[in-house]
Amino acid sequence: MINIQIEPRQFEYDIQSLVQAFYPGQPFQINSEAQQADRVLKVVFSQQEIHAVLSDKKGELFRGQTHITNLWDAERRTVKNALKKLLYCLFVKDTGHELPWGNLTGIRPAKIPGMMREAGMSEKEIRKQMKDTYFISDDKLNLAMDVSEMERKVLSQVNYKEGYSLYVGIPFCPTTCLYCSFTSFPLIRYQDKVDSYIDALIREIRFVGDKLKNKELNSVYIGGGTPTTLEPEQLERLICALKENFNFETVKEFTVEAGRPDSITEEKLTVLKKEGVSRISINPQTMNQKTLDLIGRKHTVEQVKEAFALARSSGMDNINMDFIVGLPQETPQMVRHSMEEAMKLNPEGITVHSLAIKRASQLSMNMQKYSGLSMENSTGLMDITKEYAYQMGMKPYYLYRQKNMAGNQENVGYAKPGREGLYNILMMGDYQDVWALGAGAVTKLLSEDRKSARRIDTLKNVDQYIDRIDEMIERKQVF
Repeated sequence: MINIQIEPRQFEYDIQSLVQAFYPGQPFQINSEAQQADRVLKVVFSQQEIHAVLSDKKGELFRGQTHITNLWDAERRTVKNALKKLLYCLFVKDTGHELPWGNLTGIRPAKIPGMMREAGMSEKEIRKQMKDTYFISDDKLNLAMDVSEMERKVLSQVNYKEGYSLYVGIPFCPTTCLYCSFTSFPLIRYQDKVDSYIDALIREIRFVGDKLKNKELNSVYIGGGTPTTLEPEQLERLICALKENFNFETVKEFTVEAGRPDSITEEKLTVLKKEGVSRISINPQTMNQKTLDLIGRKHTVEQVKEAFALARSSGMDNINMDFIVGLPQETPQMVRHSMEEAMKLNPEGITVHSLAIKRASQLSMNMQKYSGLSMENSTGLMDITKEYAYQMGMKPYYLYRQKNMAGNQENVGYAKPGREGLYNILMMGDYQDVWALGAGAVTKLLSEDRKSARRIDTLKNVDQYIDRIDEMIERKQVF
């Protein structure tokens, strides 16, 4: 147990994120009076300084302070960066190790050098500031810089500043995976609700399409869940509704997340191809059957290969594959095997996720049941995936991070030249508004400086979404 004391209480998220990164799996409390704690971190803000003291049951271990003139009047970002540098140094002393991403806890590492570039800073200046502010490793800094540069190249061909992107959520899956926390419901239990869900979704599509008819649509992403759990006629009805209510003439990329190989059929792929879907994602997560069985993916490695071949034969020429590093019991040899199998299929892109255990996942809610499972990640394992991506002629273009990622790593998308996922760049880089439709979908409307956003949530529960669709539309009407 780690007891975090903050006086006055502020910057909670940043403090707890750094604590969790250095002490993974350790429970923590903030401003609790409980005395039984392995570590006590006390952070005190005063007019001119931030003080931090780290103690154990025997007494004080390390202390430090940093000076900030007129702290209460200083810019929040300045105070936050100073605080994180101070705590990072204390935790390094205590644990004896550094983190690959340093004290950087935000989810968009490539956005920082990108905005520095926009401000006119040189690459040398950006690198120095990133090292001085975040203590980031050279390896991860190079990755962030490479992704930022690739984003710049891709977006130079898109009128993104005047446009927006559209996300459509299909919250059904064949089964729920062990690690999943997305809005997804087992199709077998919701089979009789799918048509009603699409009816409600089309009502939302009509409303938003009418309100945005004078804006330029750049990318469309149908995600989930698993959109290809829909039957061919349901997929066609949904896509036709989108095309009837939004102007697709300016759309540069139309993605459907096929996701689970066991949901893909020739008839569905025919619909997607006919309706102009330009990119799909087939997501094995691993090519090791033992792991698939363990994590609740009710498909086989052979089905992955069959689905991929089917997609190729249907004319799909931009296929991405998702993999997760850090899955239970996976060794470096197993990660390498997955990459070997991916290379044989020769997709246009791979997205490598570092396992992040979310509170809503079965792994988190039944932690005792799975406590004996090894779930490890490292820079070395991520380097294996990088090695194979480069062998396949791919470069990194997309990068984000989450809390509780195994090994304090990242999610990174690789793609062959010209096959980068535009929606991923626009959404994760905060380059434009993303209007999101469907159960659990979150619309994000950016501030002019791209440093903040207003969010419009939609109910996650399918039944409630259907029954309260007028309320979901009204939430968007306000904006």
